[in-house]
This record gives sequence, structure tokens and C-alpha cells, in this order.
Amino acid sequence: MKKYLAELVGTFVLTFLGCGAAVSLGCDTAHVAGTPAVLGTAIAFGLAVVAMAYTIGGISGCHINPAISLGVFLSGKMSAKDCGMYIVFQVIGAILAAFVLCLLAGCDSGLGANGLQTLEEIGTAGQVSVTTGLIAEIVLTALFVLVVLGATSKTNGATNNFAGLAIGLSLILIHLVGIHYTGTSVNPARSIGPALLAGGDALNQLWIFIVGPFIGGAIAAGIWKVIQIDKEVE
Repeated sequence: MKKYLAELVGTFVLTFLGCGAAVSLGCDTAHVAGTPAVLGTAIAFGLAVVAMAYTIGGISGCHINPAISLGVFLSGKMSAKDCGMYIVFQVIGAILAAFVLCLLAGCDSGLGANGLQTLEEIGTAGQVSVTTGLIAEIVLTALFVLVVLGATSKTNGATNNFAGLAIGLSLILIHLVGIHYTGTSVNPARSIGPALLAGGDALNQLWIFIVGPFIGGAIAAGIWKVIQIDKEVE
């Protein structure tokens, strides 16, 4: 139970600090704010992961993301039961974080919810299509989960002591690419919590940020099975 609670706490921190930064910096609308807000939000999510990796990593492995848990399960490094329980507690943590953020900023703030963005900032008018949003979430999640699987691999020897830093920095990069398209989810729990309380388009489009990351996590597991040097022994 302790590892499940650790996942709840870790996902709470990630969602509250990451989405909280998005709200505070103004990177929280269908029309994404400027570069400082985007950069600040990306850094907030990345640093939250780094902080939690070194806080609960020794307890649960610090997945704090259902797509990561799915990727780890499909890679044969955790049981189906643990995968399911991790996901349940991650979602609970994200919902609790969204609730606290709602108390602070109001649910009408958007709560850092994901959504298909407009594209004026990068020179194209109109809204990102569902297909484009799905592709972005699938590819970005696959890259992110692949980093997680590789950085935490026992075949890396002593370098996996820096896994938390590598994963957090990669999440910053992922956000810098993805914010202008989907607000960057790559994490179904992080999307579910704010969407449930914000409602509107965030809730209508939520399926994109569940389906896309799960597909991406599965793809990452497949890639890792092909390229890993040898089988890891638990």
C-alpha cells in the first residue's frame, strides 16, 4: 500500500505544481501564452518530476503517470495488479491536486487542463485537429516513456542514479515541443484531474489525452524490448 500512496502523493505534486504554474503564468488557455509562460510551465513540470523522483523513487519507482506504468508493465518489469493499482492512485492524486488548485484559483481558471490549441503563435491560423493532437501525444509520450525505461534500466549501471534528472529534463523538452499543440499531456492522470473539474472542452477532449499517451507508452515498451541489450532480472 505504501508504494500506491507514494504514487498518489507524487502525482498530486506533479499535477498541482505543473498545472498550478500553468495557471499562474497564464499558460492555460486555448490560445497559449508567450514564450516566458511556456518556458516556465515546462520547467515546472520537469522540476516536479525531478523532485518526486528523488523523494519517492525508492518507494514506488516514481511513475506518477499511467502511461509510464503501462510501459513498465508491458516491458515485463511490474505485475498487472501493481500497474492497475498505480494507475488508480495516480488518478486519485491528480484529482485531489485539481481540487486544491480549484480552491485557490477557481475552476474557471482552466486548472491547466489540456486542450487542442490555436496555432497563431507558430504562424498558422485555426485550431489543432484531433488527428494532429493524437499524433503529438502518441509521439511525445513514446519518446518520454522510452527515456524513462532506458534511464532506469539496470543495464545502465551507476548512471541510473541520475535517472530522475534525465527524466525531468526530458519532460521539459517534451513540453517545449508539445504545449503549442495540446498543452502537453503525455500523462492521462495529469489530464483527467483538471478536466473533471474544469469541464467544457477540456472534458470533451479528454479522451485524446488518455488514448494518445497510452498508445505512446505501449509503443515505447515495444521499442525498448527491441533495443535493450539483454533481459533485466528483477
